[in-house]
Amino acid sequence: MIVGDPALTEVVLPRKYNVEKAWSHIKAADSALAASMDDAAYIEFQQRVKLADGSNPFKALVTSIIFQQIHGKAAASIRNKFIRLFEAPIPFPDEAIILPSSFPWFPTPDMILSKSIEELRSAGLSQRKAEYIRDLCTKFSDKTIVGEDLDGMSDEDISKLLCSVKGIGQWTVDMFLMFNLCHPDVLPVSDLGVRKGVALHFNTLKKKDKNKKDILPSPEEMRQLTDIWRPYRTLGSWLMWRIQEIKTVVDD
Repeated sequence: MIVGDPALTEVVLPRKYNVEKAWSHIKAADSALAASMDDAAYIEFQQRVKLADGSNPFKALVTSIIFQQIHGKAAASIRNKFIRLFEAPIPFPDEAIILPSSFPWFPTPDMILSKSIEELRSAGLSQRKAEYIRDLCTKFSDKTIVGEDLDGMSDEDISKLLCSVKGIGQWTVDMFLMFNLCHPDVLPVSDLGVRKGVALHFNTLKKKDKNKKDILPSPEEMRQLTDIWRPYRTLGSWLMWRIQEIKTVVDD
């Protein structure tokens, strides 16, 4: 049994940024959006930034694969079983307790590679997810991906590197950049909630097509519309999720 030092993958510090400065910039640059930027929203976003954890990029990326297409208790249960497949240097709580995301240990790439696909699947992973996680582990183990290098890389270079991993696409990378590495200028153009929010906010929502689907702005249109938010498009994107949710509640 391989037992890993939890410090081995804890290498990247979040790129924290000044929330007050970002908030002031967006309010000044986008007067229409400023109306929805109340104190409650500020506190909520500030807390989200404080919770950003880029200390273990490997853990964050494995977790993102586990959580793909499943949510809530089901995903947390699989993650719990996955971690318990390994021998940790600290005691696990009772098996009836789901390990929180803050549990201070996570298996290393080599530990995971020591397990077969079948063993990984015993935690509830699909065949594909087990294969994706092993591919990610291989790239960390052979230094194709070096955790400590990520903090000094551009968003574009991180995207290119991580998208070379099976099962990791641009949306996963964008969420990682926004909520783990805490990069300030990320616009997740493939995120449906952000696309809908941009369409509502900039009044570009087009009539439904023949398949009865709203025609939302293209990635290039989104970049053009939100250029006024630079260099804080992460905050702008977060506000799009928020106003889209509020709009839906009001309409209901």
